Order: sequence, then C-alpha cells, then structure tokens
Amino acid sequence: MDSLISMYNALTPEMKFYWIIAIATSLIFIIQTLLTFIGIDHTDVDFQFTGDVEASAGHTLDTGGPMQLFTIRNIINFLLGLGWGGICWSSMVEDKVILTILAIATGIAFVAIFLFILKGLMGLESNGAYKIDDCVGSVCDVYLRIPAARSGAGKVQVSINGSIHELAAITDGDLLPSGAKVKIESLIDKHTVLVTKA
Repeated sequence: MDSLISMYNALTPEMKFYWIIAIATSLIFIIQTLLTFIGIDHTDVDFQFTGDVEASAGHTLDTGGPMQLFTIRNIINFLLGLGWGGICWSSMVEDKVILTILAIATGIAFVAIFLFILKGLMGLESNGAYKIDDCVGSVCDVYLRIPAARSGAGKVQVSINGSIHELAAITDGDLLPSGAKVKIESLIDKHTVLVTKA
C-alpha cells in the first residue's frame, strides 16, 4: 500500500488527474454493467417539485432515450476514455496540450463506439416480429410507478412474442407502484399504453 501511495505521489498533477478519472469511472462503469446484466439499468429517481423537493422512485436520469448524446452513461463513457486515454498516450506523448487533445479524442471515440454498438443492438431488437397492438389485453408488471389519473407516465415491462419490451404507461385510476400487476387496456400512441390494476 505504501508503494502505491509513493508511486501516486511521484506522478505529475496531470497524471494524477488522469488516474483519478480512470479509476473512478472504471468502478462506475463496472457497476453500471453489472446492473444492466441483472436488469436494473436505470437510476430510478423522480424529482417532484411541489414547494418542497422530494425524491422517490420513478424516472430515469438518462432522459430522452438511449440514443441521446448527453446522458449519464455517455458522460461516464467519455470520462472513461479520457482517463485511460491520458494514461496510455502519456508514454508516447510528452507535450501536455497534445496529450490532452488525444485524451479528449479517446473519450469521444469511447462514446462513438458505445453508440454504434447500441444502435446495432437496437436494430436487432427492432427486426423482431414486434407489434405494439399485440400487447393489448396482456397482464404485465409495472417497472416505474405510474402516477394516478393520467397525471404522468410510468413504465411497464411486457412480453410480446417472446421478448420483453418496456413501454410508457398511464392509468385513469389510482397510483400503481413498481412491481404491481396491471392489464393493458388500450394504446394511447405507438409508445404508450393505458393500463388498469390487474
């Protein structure tokens, strides 16, 4: 442990920065990956502003869908590339400005690779025989709580033709908590369904 501390203390300020970024984002990336594999790939935080600030289970911080550029996941990917890029390029490049440019370029490349892979996976998913109409009448689970009386949208996970799909959902009734069983009554649009308690 003492040898690691002495090695860290011997680093230049720039290299300390790259190592801190690389190690911190690597840990976050590993946690994100593990959560994705076990099916928890959202940060379920719903900030409700009603005079007081309340936090409760509800909406993901990565708003706008998986292909949006500015998401928490993409920021982590960028910082991961920046940190490790700075470390790797430092052995070949002595100029600090060029090293910074190469580290930033590596971060951007990490984001581009992630989006490319994600686009390919989404393409595979969309090639399945999936029609949202097929889910009407299905009983499914609430993934993100559904506010009462159409005051907001939650999410449900429904099996359609053997594959699991996540759809936005609203209800005319009372609030439906995460994990509740609901029945899909009708379609609101091609991404949103109307549900009732099953």
